[in-house]
Amino acid sequence: IILKCYSRFGEVQAVQHCDIGHDYFKSKQSSPSLNNAGGPRNWYFSDCPEYLLRSVATQATRCAFCSISVDQKGNWAAIGRVRTRMPKVPELPEVETVRQGLEPAMAGARLIAIEQRRLDLRFPFPERFTERLTGRRVEGLRRRAKYLIADLDGAELLVMHLGMSGSFRIEKPGRLRCAPVLGAGQKNSAHDHVAFDLSTGARIVYNDPRRFGFMQLIPRPEFAAHPLFRNIGMEPLGGELDGATLARLFAGRKAPLKSVLLDQRLIAGLGNIYVCEALHRAGLSPRRPAASLARKDGGPNERATRLARVIREVLEEAVAAGGSSLRDHRQTDGALGYFQHSFRVYGREHAPCDRCGGHVRRITQSGRATFYCGGCQR
Repeated sequence: IILKCYSRFGEVQAVQHCDIGHDYFKSKQSSPSLNNAGGPRNWYFSDCPEYLLRSVATQATRCAFCSISVDQKGNWAAIGRVRTRMPKVPELPEVETVRQGLEPAMAGARLIAIEQRRLDLRFPFPERFTERLTGRRVEGLRRRAKYLIADLDGAELLVMHLGMSGSFRIEKPGRLRCAPVLGAGQKNSAHDHVAFDLSTGARIVYNDPRRFGFMQLIPRPEFAAHPLFRNIGMEPLGGELDGATLARLFAGRKAPLKSVLLDQRLIAGLGNIYVCEALHRAGLSPRRPAASLARKDGGPNERATRLARVIREVLEEAVAAGGSSLRDHRQTDGALGYFQHSFRVYGREHAPCDRCGGHVRRITQSGRATFYCGGCQR
């Protein structure tokens, strides 16, 4: 748990964290200028107090960046839908798009200098971060779930996570750097936190306005057992995901299908957007029990085979389209992804279904918005 400095708010009595790192604190002094938007008295959100919303039914203050709430006793609990301008976390296709953009520039290049402009992002940078990276050659760049992993020629791996608003851009030699144009491909350079100077003359810059991304150095032998990766499930891209695999993973599970698909311990990297889209294409209700994809003998039924095929198709199409540009996602060249123009249900509440003419519905499952058609998804 990272404790930040809240001295400007007076004496801090307590700090509470939701399970993805957003933190609140309680101060002895109340400040009208730092009103917590109706939450319990003297509780403030560390970065932006206006993001706090109050749940009248539970008398709880909730984090507007996720579906976690804190009651007046400081207990965290999942709550229902949060209708805010919620930033979208990059999902697997967005991260894979970034990997494909960075790999040609980074693979085979040596890191000749690293500029680190902050001590921390979501978490503190590793000790001697720039020193441990300088002079290392990047042998390859891969992805595991939503993590980018740079294989270095030393004993360590560089692990990078985009968080909610992180992005990379490539500055090539001989090309003048343009002034940032917000919303038109580049990010505000005030939020450039790390820059990697490569032996090829190119520069890789990491930008993250909300600073929920992070970078870690992990010893190569410890990678599989590291807390970030030891409980991550199989990759959905590639030949491993098929109907038989889904049947094996889902057998005996009575939880709703969509909730089980989002379980990162089973399948790595599947996110809310693409699960909604895959379930619609497969004609499967997000409410149906996950176990309904397996026969009594444990083998796959037609639904499991169809869903496995559709998941791969949706992800591959999204990667080819450069991901979905929701709020903050940019490709490494600054271009916008455009898969969001192919959404059939996600974000289209009350819109007509393209397949059956019914209307897209929105419900909440496990604190996440689910979009589906009640007419053709069974």
